[in-house]
Amino acid sequence: MAHIVILGAGVGGMTMAYEMRESARKEDKITVISNVPYFQFTPSNPWVAVNWRTREDITLPAGTYLNKKGIDFIPVGAARVHPERNQIELTDGRNVDYDYLVIATGPKLAFDEVPGLGPEGFTHSVCQVEHAASAGRAWDGFVQAPGPIVVGAVQGASCYGPAYEFAFIMDTDLRKRKLRDKVPMTFVTAEPYIGHLGLGGVGDSKGLMESALRDRHIKWICNAKVTKVEAGKMFVAEHNEKGEVIKEHELPFAYSMMLPAFKGIDAVFGVEGLTNPRGFITVDPYQRNATFKNVFSVGVCVAIPPVEATPIPVGTPKTGYMIESMVTATAHNIRALLDGKEPEEKATWNAICLADFGDTGAAFVALPQIPPRNVNWFKQGKWVHLAKIAFEKYFMNKMKKGTTEPLYEKYVLGMMGIKKLK
Repeated sequence: MAHIVILGAGVGGMTMAYEMRESARKEDKITVISNVPYFQFTPSNPWVAVNWRTREDITLPAGTYLNKKGIDFIPVGAARVHPERNQIELTDGRNVDYDYLVIATGPKLAFDEVPGLGPEGFTHSVCQVEHAASAGRAWDGFVQAPGPIVVGAVQGASCYGPAYEFAFIMDTDLRKRKLRDKVPMTFVTAEPYIGHLGLGGVGDSKGLMESALRDRHIKWICNAKVTKVEAGKMFVAEHNEKGEVIKEHELPFAYSMMLPAFKGIDAVFGVEGLTNPRGFITVDPYQRNATFKNVFSVGVCVAIPPVEATPIPVGTPKTGYMIESMVTATAHNIRALLDGKEPEEKATWNAICLADFGDTGAAFVALPQIPPRNVNWFKQGKWVHLAKIAFEKYFMNKMKKGTTEPLYEKYVLGMMGIKKLK
């Protein structure tokens, strides 16, 4: 018998648990460890932040559904991972031994890297459901006394889709309330141009996204470094292509949501041989760490280099399809090791995204994620908004049933009219 431990119960961790249970031998034990007792469907957080969804709509008690599949669940955070002794130290003082470890924690949100940033400061976040619920409560107050909005992503951020989504969702909500004319909006981003997305652009994402912002009367500042945030005011240094400051902005706001940079969680940060300098888990083509051969990683916590050098640091996103592919490859590779074989399955690091714009949306396929690409596809339409609503339902049902069907390939690509990525 082998003990396979999965650290994290988010999109990557829960799907990893289900696939590992299906791939592992009957006698193998699987345990999931998480610092929160629930699963949250993170892509729906922007809807929670304008009260189109509640926290209860997009969360599930993780242990209830994992236990139904014969998977143990420990709702206690990890204090430190000790890969040299195959052990995880928990925050309650317990230690959990493992034969194989899959790190699927997601990131630590580096709000502290910008003074005044984040829910403990003066801006909101949609990175976690608790943050989004807090943003929703603040939104209720904001619409009673509307004013300027500043929204976007700071330097080092690696997930830009939710920033665009939230800007457009707020715009849609304000138009429905007949308040849009009272709310100047500015999109602030570290991207070198609108629609870069941390991917070097996809198709004509630059032109289409700029057009979408113009249509909604949203101004933007690119190559932006947020230096600090104060109550009702954001300080932004705009740079040129050489990385030189060309303009200093003081942006007033009555409401702001800014995505932070990501880094590795404290439990793994600085573990020699396991992480890069930002604390992300380094992996080989088989999702396995090169130093600790029984440690794998999937999802946002995996180290992926930027697609290109930019004047202001821009990270690379890990989209749902990529995570789904990482999970499947990891499950098969751990099974290979259990059978005395070497790993041979590789994840397809392709990017597929459905971005909701409130009443319309945009979808893209980047194959592979890092250019040059074989597929470079970007489209807009109301169908994307409807597709994302449908996908939310499909995914939540998958978590309840514990199925391992490849939803991105089965549903998302079908919605796009693409039969299969090869």
